[in-house]
Amino acid sequence: MKRIVILGAGESGVGAAVLAKKEGFDVFVSDSVLIKDNYKQVLNEHYIEWEEGGHTEAKILNADEVIKSPGIPDQVPMIQKLIQLHTHIISEIEFAGRYTQSKMVCITGSNGKTTTTSLIYHIFKSAGYDVGLAGNIGRSLALQVAEDPHEYYIIELSSFQLDNMYDFHANIAILLNITPDHLDRYDFCFQNYVDAKMRIIQNQTKDDSFIYWNDDPVIKKELEKYDIHAVQCPFSELKERGSIGYIEEGEYKLEYPTPFNMEQENLSLTGKHNIYNSLAAGLASNISGIKKEVIRKSLSDFPGVEHRLEKVCDVAGVHYINDSKATNVDACWYALESMKTPTILIIGGKDKGNDYEPIKELVKQKCAGLVYLGADNKKLHDNFDGLGIPVADTHSMKDCVAACYEMAKPGDTVLLSPCCASFDLFKNMEDRGEQFKELVRNL
Repeated sequence: MKRIVILGAGESGVGAAVLAKKEGFDVFVSDSVLIKDNYKQVLNEHYIEWEEGGHTEAKILNADEVIKSPGIPDQVPMIQKLIQLHTHIISEIEFAGRYTQSKMVCITGSNGKTTTTSLIYHIFKSAGYDVGLAGNIGRSLALQVAEDPHEYYIIELSSFQLDNMYDFHANIAILLNITPDHLDRYDFCFQNYVDAKMRIIQNQTKDDSFIYWNDDPVIKKELEKYDIHAVQCPFSELKERGSIGYIEEGEYKLEYPTPFNMEQENLSLTGKHNIYNSLAAGLASNISGIKKEVIRKSLSDFPGVEHRLEKVCDVAGVHYINDSKATNVDACWYALESMKTPTILIIGGKDKGNDYEPIKELVKQKCAGLVYLGADNKKLHDNFDGLGIPVADTHSMKDCVAACYEMAKPGDTVLLSPCCASFDLFKNMEDRGEQFKELVRNL
């Protein structure tokens, strides 16, 4: 019996374990930290052996294949030992793809992944399609394949997941943009990160579709290196260079596979970045044969994504917006670009090798104040203190919100768009956003 070892017992790891057990493998799950009770229950219900709080080498290094959580970097000692043994290491998505013939709509990019994925899922659900949501959001793809299969899957893919995908095949691949992110995981080499993102198109055939942002200089340069077999479906804000999704004279237009149009002002998502997200989602839906009236209605009634430019409330004439999902500089740039009132920007967290230069001009134009929120804010001081904008230094969300309340004037917007990962002070970006919302609502 072939032995599968799964490292990491979160959503993806436990789902992979259930599918591996169903397919008749000898399964062992190991996590270096404590496993959540709900995941322990699932493992126990399926009679899957597991351990927590450390790794037993003898039970791991004898694996025929290892499924690794995307959160585990290759640099950790256990992964290095497996690499030295030439053990095949894959992602949960790669494993799940072996056991389904369902249509896969896969979305990646440095920014906009979650919004675009959620919007496509919303359109497919509204159309009555049998569809599952998976990857970085939703339930484990492997668990759905094992216990709740669907005809279509809408999958958000991070670069970490793509790193360990080899034979997986996207019927529709969407590449939104590529800007520096997670460089701490890629030896601080941008090209390594770019290469990971480009894996979204591997294994595509002439029967598949590749949707991408036509104005992204990195994507444009990379496409010259690849022999692309899929039908190319570029989109851009303006109709140029062969784009088949664009905005023209206030109208949202798609040319492929059949013409589609609607008034831009009827799109539920606002801001330049969301034009791109809506164009990508519309193309994927049009290609999948969804009726035009459903696409039109869904693009106009989509409620948006939690922690992504999420309106929290108004307090004393000040607007509070939760953009905790902005974990890189480019995401913060888009958030600032969409601001229409003087902005108090909350920035900071676990730096991932950020270069803050691209947002400095926007900060000068849009910001009435900066509130640093992190365990160590030195890099922020070095980059922004010289701009002549009022700053506050905080190390907890409670102090941060209090500083914003003191700094903001009626008519201002307080924007949590941190540019950084959350792991220095919070469990994750959701925890950061939830704390922000709760404290703001209690003002």
